Amino acid sequence: MLDAATYTPRLKTIYRDAIKAAMKEEFGYSNDMMIPRLDKIVLNIGCGAEAVRDSKKAKSAVEDLTKIAGQQAVTTKAKKSIAGFRVREEMPLGAKVTLRGDRMYDFLDRLITIAMPRIRDFRGVKPSFDGRGNFAMGMKEHIVFPEIDFDKVDEVWGMDIIITTTAKTDAEAKALLKHFNMPFNA
Repeated sequence: MLDAATYTPRLKTIYRDAIKAAMKEEFGYSNDMMIPRLDKIVLNIGCGAEAVRDSKKAKSAVEDLTKIAGQQAVTTKAKKSIAGFRVREEMPLGAKVTLRGDRMYDFLDRLITIAMPRIRDFRGVKPSFDGRGNFAMGMKEHIVFPEIDFDKVDEVWGMDIIITTTAKTDAEAKALLKHFNMPFNA
């Protein structure tokens, strides 16, 4: 069993030892505090119409996301009632979780080294940045994570993954994620 006091995630160590120096050399930062770093990772599962028909689907999504993240997920609820979709205010529609610190680095490591290679017909991720150094991607199946037992899954959910960095530009954020071995296709 790992000792929590001495455990440091593998990617955090790599960032501290190699990536910071490479980024400083690549972009010519004058101060170590200018070097971009990961801020947080937000995971989101939206159940959609299935949650409207059966409220247990949202609970199932929360349980699966909790297993994937290693941290308790929160139920997302409808803000407004929409009669055309049979959605009522405060109706559970999905799950989300925000990862920071060591759990964030552990999740990113599992995503890049274990989950992405398990995606069917995987050719890399599209580099979709928001203009402020944040990266967003979607997965069609959450079952690529080894924490999810495929035989016990009642529904396969899509999943949004948003990686927030302290980078000022998209080029800096892309370089940071490339140093973490994020498999971009372009």
